[in-house]
Amino acid sequence: MSILSELNSLLDGLGIPIETGVFSGVPPDEYLVITPMTDTFEVFADNRPQVETQEVRLSLFIKGNYTVRKNEIVNTLLQAGFTITDRRYIGHEDDTGYHHYAIDVAKEYEVKEE
Repeated sequence: MSILSELNSLLDGLGIPIETGVFSGVPPDEYLVITPMTDTFEVFADNRPQVETQEVRLSLFIKGNYTVRKNEIVNTLLQAGFTITDRRYIGHEDDTGYHHYAIDVAKEYEVKEE
């Protein structure tokens, strides 16, 4: 399991179009872009990692008021056991009319030896 597949499954239920890296095609009035940020081994035992922490940035682009949708996304993530490491308003894109709000999300995954 990876954070990308979990987030795609989880957030698909909110009815917001989601893509990884960049939104292709004509963007709707609201959409999410998932950008992978880090995959780290922070917990070691016997010089072997046991846990991998994966972190991504969710970028919400929305025309109109973003606060209700932002809160819905944050509550959904917290209820599903994700850690939110940062939330911030990036700004209004005057040329496109979108508000851009970023939510950084992390989750730990057990490292399985093959």
